[in-house]
Amino acid sequence: MAFSTHGVTHRPTVTGTRGMVACAHPQAALSGVRMLLEGGNAFDAAVAIAAALNVVEPYMSGIAGVGYAIVYDAKNDRRRVLDYCGRTPYQARAELFDSPADKDAGPRSCLTPGACGGWLELLERYGTMTPAQVFAPAIDLAENGYAVTVKNSQSMSNSGGRMNDRAERVILSRGRGSLPGEILIQKDLSQTFRRVAEGGAEVFYRGDLAREMAGYIQGEGGWLSERDLADFEPEWVDSIATTYRGYEVFCPPPPSAGFQILETLNMLEGYDLAEMEHHSEQALHLFIEAVKLGNADRIEYAAVPQAPVEGLLAKGYAAERRKQIGDRAGVHRGEWYPATKLPGEIEPGDPMAWLNECTTHFDVVDGDGNAVAITQSLGSGFGSGVMMGDTGMFLNNFIRWGDLVPDSPNCIAPHKKVDMCLSPMLVFRDGALFSALGTPGSWGIQQTSVQFLTNVLDYGMNIQAAIEAPRFRIETAGTQVSIERRMSKSVRRALKARGHDVKVLPDYSPVCGGAQGIVVDAESGALMGGADPRRDGYAIGV
Repeated sequence: MAFSTHGVTHRPTVTGTRGMVACAHPQAALSGVRMLLEGGNAFDAAVAIAAALNVVEPYMSGIAGVGYAIVYDAKNDRRRVLDYCGRTPYQARAELFDSPADKDAGPRSCLTPGACGGWLELLERYGTMTPAQVFAPAIDLAENGYAVTVKNSQSMSNSGGRMNDRAERVILSRGRGSLPGEILIQKDLSQTFRRVAEGGAEVFYRGDLAREMAGYIQGEGGWLSERDLADFEPEWVDSIATTYRGYEVFCPPPPSAGFQILETLNMLEGYDLAEMEHHSEQALHLFIEAVKLGNADRIEYAAVPQAPVEGLLAKGYAAERRKQIGDRAGVHRGEWYPATKLPGEIEPGDPMAWLNECTTHFDVVDGDGNAVAITQSLGSGFGSGVMMGDTGMFLNNFIRWGDLVPDSPNCIAPHKKVDMCLSPMLVFRDGALFSALGTPGSWGIQQTSVQFLTNVLDYGMNIQAAIEAPRFRIETAGTQVSIERRMSKSVRRALKARGHDVKVLPDYSPVCGGAQGIVVDAESGALMGGADPRRDGYAIGV
């Protein structure tokens, strides 16, 4: 089947035959394309993109952050997930935080940085180029600077209050955020990249750089130690999957919340969405309520040891959960484990009864059919806000995704994996790669991913149109749903009549993510790339 033209696009849809990258910034996209043009593969390009994004989107992701990569090795017809999300420090305990706000920023808000180890492991296992080659574009962008975009400028100016003094001297070197078109230089970061390119993971996790990081953080009152860094190893794990209307959709396993995407798809499969008008009152109501049910299960099960994935993804379990969707808005429990319940809130289900039934994002596909979808992050804007001394690196704040409620399976404890919102996806049809896609957006990842994926699979949109289409997001406990203004007033009124507390977002709101995606034509093998105008997304084909 050739690419569908359905869907009006704000941007042109990008095509290619020998490779495609789709990521959150044009300079990072160029970095990946450079690797492809120089003879590298999708995995070389992915690491180059990851490092470049650290420079051109320093508030979104970085080498001291965390992430998941879901990869397809075409030669061996194998799908795998690389988990490079670190654990909580050995000294971390929930009772040491005075309030939830205390874990959102500062030197105690981090997980052990995993991105460096993940990038280098992906390169060593599947790449064809050297660390020096793939880090070269990022080193150049950091050392010689890049021109700040409008969205860069907005994000940097809005995050000044979160950064320590060292960070402000770099990011706010003019006494303010850089204006669009001004050049931002990060020489310390370029030197750190050189050290990693030369010394590998050893220098970052057990060498001089590890001692610098741990010494600085502990000097600031944080917990990250040399032991935390030395004990980190990226992990190769099996993906999880479900079928949806003849497609196979793959995500990382728990503690990634990717199973919420798959469970939501299972529930929606019981409705004929294609017969419903896109973004009609009925379709949106069903979508919103299915998301609430999947969210309740994510909160309950993502962080438990040996999460009952088989039961959560059973088609029979989805059918039982689907029965709870009525004509009125259900009461949402919010995105976090609740200390107290709301009256009539949607409860998690019991997947154990179904165990015997037979979660920045970028994508690369190369000319050999290899594919990688990566979602990685620092957490909040500039992560913890802590730039670690003279390293130029921002430390993540992903301990924020842990809970302080003692009964929560996601409660912060020493050397623990936390419930992780990052959920990249690969989609296959009849055993062949169909798509690599995903989005950033905290717990909204699981909600918006289903929306743009079904735009393709149910409504026949091309990938750019699917990404641009209006979205909703559920955050607040209760019945509130945030909807982009491009959805019709009549539909918003109809949802209110069903009990939904509708909040109107701008036309293209970053609250609803910043998706990127690539689709492969089954007949020609040609590639179609899409990138999100809600951020600086850019797709380039070769």
